[in-house]
Amino acid sequence: MSTLRAPDRAVEVLYSCERPFMRKTFQAIDRHLDAESAYVPLREEAVGCWDEVPMVDVPPGDVDTIDEAVRALDPDVVVENHRFRPEERQYVREFPVVHVRHGCSLGRGEEWNTTRDLGDLVDVALAPGSFWADHYREQFPDGVETPVVGVPEADELVDADAPGKRRVLYAPTNHNYGGGSYVNTAEDVLDVFADTDYELRFRPHPMDRIEEPGESVTERCRQRIADLPNVTFDDEATPRESLLWADLLVSDYSGIVTEWLHTGRPLVQLTDIAADREVPEVGHATDRLTLALVDELYEDGYAAEVERRRDETLSELGIPMDGRAGERAAAEVATCAQ
Repeated sequence: MSTLRAPDRAVEVLYSCERPFMRKTFQAIDRHLDAESAYVPLREEAVGCWDEVPMVDVPPGDVDTIDEAVRALDPDVVVENHRFRPEERQYVREFPVVHVRHGCSLGRGEEWNTTRDLGDLVDVALAPGSFWADHYREQFPDGVETPVVGVPEADELVDADAPGKRRVLYAPTNHNYGGGSYVNTAEDVLDVFADTDYELRFRPHPMDRIEEPGESVTERCRQRIADLPNVTFDDEATPRESLLWADLLVSDYSGIVTEWLHTGRPLVQLTDIAADREVPEVGHATDRLTLALVDELYEDGYAAEVERRRDETLSELGIPMDGRAGERAAAEVATCAQ
C-alpha cells in the first residue's frame, strides 16, 4: 500500500471509502479508468483496505482534516458510495461528486435514504437499474444526472460457469441496519449443512462480525465451524471469490442477492428476518431451510412459478446484466471529471 500527502501527485479521481467491504464497487470502476486515482479513508477500518490505489494519509474520522486534504489534492471528481456524515463534510460541496451504490438491496428502501441524505450533494447518481433511476429522477433536485449503468461489482459473475461441486454460500444482510435474517437463521443453517456432502461457506455481513447482537452469533458459529470439516468461515472483506465459488446462495434481501442474480444460479431467500417488512421474491422464498429444498434446487432449479416471479422482478428492476456495468460507470466518472 502506498500513501500520499497533497500535493505529492496529481489526483484526477478520488474515492472516499467508509468501510473495507465498500471498496468492491470502486475496484470494479477503477479498472476501466485511465486516470490517476487515490482513496481517502473515512473510518479507521478503511485504512489500508485497498492496495492497488494510493491512500490519502489523513486521520480517519477527522472531517476538518479530510476536507483540507481533499482541497489540497484538488481532484477533478470525487466518487462516493456511502452516507458518512454528509452534513459535516464540506468537500462534497466544492467538487463534482458521483454517487454509486455499494449494494443494491431489494425492499429495504435504501434508495429513499440516499435521496434524503444526499439530495443536494450529488452531481451524478449512477443507477443500477431503471427502478433506481426512476426514483432518483423524482427525488433528486433538477440537474442531477441519473444514468443507468448496472452493478459494476457483478460484471465478473455474468456468464461465469457454475462450479457444479455442491457448494453453498450463506450470506444474509446485516441485523442492525438491514433487519436481515442472520440472527434468526445462522445457527439453523449450520444445523442443515453439518456433516453433509455439501460444502458450505459461511459469510456473515462485516457489520455482524463487529456489532452486537450479530457479533455473539458470529463467535458461536465460528467456534462450531472449527469442528465441521465441510464448512468454512468467509472472513474476506468482499464476497467476490465466494460468489464465483458457489453453486447456490442462501440469503434474504441483501445487496449480495442483486449481484447473485447475474449468475442465473439458484437462490434461497430466508424470510425469517428481523425487520417488519416483506422480502421481495427473486428466488425460492422460505421461512425454513431444509436439506431436501437445497437438494431440489441444486438438482432441478426453480419451479416454474418461482422462475416467473423472478423474471417479473428482474424486468421491474431494469438492471443491465451484460458484464459492462463497470465500463459504463467509468465512462460517467470520466465525463464528470472533464
